[in-house]
Amino acid sequence: MNDFSLKTLGLLEFDVIRKRVAERAVSEEAARRVLDDLPLRDSEGVGRLKTQVKAILERINSSDEERRDSIPDIGFLLPKLAIAGTALELDEAYAIGVFVERGLALKAWIAKTSEPGLSELCLSAPDCAAIPREVFRVLDREGRLRDLPEFVEINRRIRSLIHDLDAVISGYTQDEDSRRMLQSTVPSQRDGRVVLALKANFRGRVKGIVHEVSASGQTLFVEPAEVVERNNDILIERRRLDAEILRVLREMTSRIAEHRTDLERFYELIISLEMLHARARYAYETRGHFAMEGNMLSLKQARHPLLGSSAVPIDFSMSGEINTVIITGPNTGGKTVSLKTVGLFALMNQFGLALPSDDGAVLPVFDGVYADIGDEQSLSQSLSTFSAHMTNISSIINAATDKSLVLLDELGSGTDPEEGSAIAMAILDHFIEKQVRLITTTHHGILKNYGYTRARVENASVEFDSRTLSPTFRIVMGLPGESRAVDIAARNGLQPAIVSRARSYLADERSDVSALIAGLKKKHEELDAGESARRLEQQRLKEERRKLDLKELRVKQKELEIKAGEAGKLKRLLEESRKTLENLVREVKEGELTREKTLKVKDFLRELEQSAVGADAAIEEDRRVLLEAQQNIAAEVADNTGAGTKRAKPHGKPCIMAGAEVLAGEYRRRGTVLRADKKGMWIVEIGSLKMRFKEEELIPLTPSVEAKKPIISTPDLVSSANPQFELSLRGMRVEEALETLQHQLDAAVLSGLGGFSVVHGKGNGILQKAVHDFLKTQSVVADYYFSRPEHGGFGRTEVALK
Repeated sequence: MNDFSLKTLGLLEFDVIRKRVAERAVSEEAARRVLDDLPLRDSEGVGRLKTQVKAILERINSSDEERRDSIPDIGFLLPKLAIAGTALELDEAYAIGVFVERGLALKAWIAKTSEPGLSELCLSAPDCAAIPREVFRVLDREGRLRDLPEFVEINRRIRSLIHDLDAVISGYTQDEDSRRMLQSTVPSQRDGRVVLALKANFRGRVKGIVHEVSASGQTLFVEPAEVVERNNDILIERRRLDAEILRVLREMTSRIAEHRTDLERFYELIISLEMLHARARYAYETRGHFAMEGNMLSLKQARHPLLGSSAVPIDFSMSGEINTVIITGPNTGGKTVSLKTVGLFALMNQFGLALPSDDGAVLPVFDGVYADIGDEQSLSQSLSTFSAHMTNISSIINAATDKSLVLLDELGSGTDPEEGSAIAMAILDHFIEKQVRLITTTHHGILKNYGYTRARVENASVEFDSRTLSPTFRIVMGLPGESRAVDIAARNGLQPAIVSRARSYLADERSDVSALIAGLKKKHEELDAGESARRLEQQRLKEERRKLDLKELRVKQKELEIKAGEAGKLKRLLEESRKTLENLVREVKEGELTREKTLKVKDFLRELEQSAVGADAAIEEDRRVLLEAQQNIAAEVADNTGAGTKRAKPHGKPCIMAGAEVLAGEYRRRGTVLRADKKGMWIVEIGSLKMRFKEEELIPLTPSVEAKKPIISTPDLVSSANPQFELSLRGMRVEEALETLQHQLDAAVLSGLGGFSVVHGKGNGILQKAVHDFLKTQSVVADYYFSRPEHGGFGRTEVALK
């Protein structure tokens, strides 16, 4: 058995998919090769193939116009060029010229891809541009022979002879006496010579050569004597023209043959590119996603491509630690379709195709895919259903390795249930020992218990809605299913009396297995409901935290505004004071130092000090309001996170201690307490001076906001308040990158930014996937998508905000 035998490909209907891909090729030869092509078996080859197809898909998705011109087949003409002295026919030369021209256009279009290997392959192609130049020097764009200088004189001579011939013929057709001898006034041709249709009874009246007699004998096709020489001259000139055309075509063929080796290489390259192009076109039209390679097997919302809009998406997961999955459940529940979907996806993946599923599918690369699906009964070979299954499974056992995928439908069916179960378990034991990836479906109840008692084996089932008595086609991993044969029989019209009797027999014979399965199913549903509720609560808490972070960000922005206001006020105060002081100094210099001037200076200094005290008091009030807002936010965080901490109460008047900031003395000058002095006295440093004050002369200031640590973590003020148009996350760990991205989103929303770009690089795709998963959960994000190739492609994501 071949690793990808025609039988397996037929069972999984891969040949239908392959035909659909071939239909998207614009070259008949490329289409034929796609139909003959098989899935690859090596990981490196599969990865390279998918990378190239994805690169061409990226070109299709770009704004650049895709090349979809039909490419003629010239493969059968290449051996002809190796024959010395041969001459191509007009249509053959035209096909070669068109193939090279359109092949060059396709190569140039694909060469713009971002995939280095594909670009280098295109650039390394031989230069065959001289071939279409030579072809279309001789032929026009419709494939007709051009009127070359070599043909001009001969064509002129032929036209002149034809004109003379027409004049002679007109003498017969226009003369009244001659015209009544003719059956038709329109001349005919026989063997390339012009003749007249003469009535038989006038045979002796026109001298010439009889070329043909009509079936009735009433008409003779006669070449008049005076026409013979002219016909001969025309025939000679046409032979000369044919010989000249043959010479030109032979010379053209000879020049094309000089490039035969390059043309053969170019031909193979273009056919290979078009085969990739057809795969990319299929991916574009089906809107599929390429699977990642991994040890596990995971499909998300996988839809069988041949079922169209009626396909029900399935989720299927088989971790690297699991070798065997046993799927049970009711008839018509989708077990066989699920089996075929997994097998077909494996083949499509190794054929370089996108899969009709959600993004994130993971598939290993298998060295063979083997299937035993359906009724294999054969009357001609005297094989029963069971025998046919055993024959097929025996050949699979001989061929499968630990890197193969085996799909067995209704394992152990078609014979006595007890013996069939025993054979099924023995087959499963064999595949488990060989560590073959196996997915099987069954109705045998004992195999459900087998799945629970064997390592590296997992049960799965197709879900059944007991209220509607119909399958949901959803696969439930980790849980076996019931066949529900009686329910399905009743739903399909079996008489109620028979159904009732079947239920009574079943109640007498059934073990506790069904009750156990029902209990497990109920527990599974409860766990699903709990997990769903947990995710919703987690999302709600995350949104609450985001809102609180935004509130804190606004507080920080208010703080920044206060600082800016403080600086502005101080600047204006200094400017006004400087002008007043300069005027006072000028007055002092210009005259005597009188008592009035001295008092004026003192008054100014007193007013300046009072202004400073007033400004300090206003700033302190703003700081107090800001601090209370921060404390309120901290309390909200504690309430929402269930920390149980009580909301912080505003502090009373701070006490005087060493290091405290105070307003000292009558003029409320700002200073720092150094130490206690005598009873009730404190040493305060004001500027460079150290002064003694009574405690009642000191007004302690509220500790500055800058000196306090935030109660909750806050984003960096600069990066949050000033969003970036291009945020680079390269070199960051995932946690650090997501935190930076969250700050960017908050800042962008506050500043009214409509969108920005995130540079995460390509690498292994971990950071790229984390960024997309994060953006998917953000309510402020309207859309996100990869940048155009010239702007970064898959290494950069564009984010649009609501």
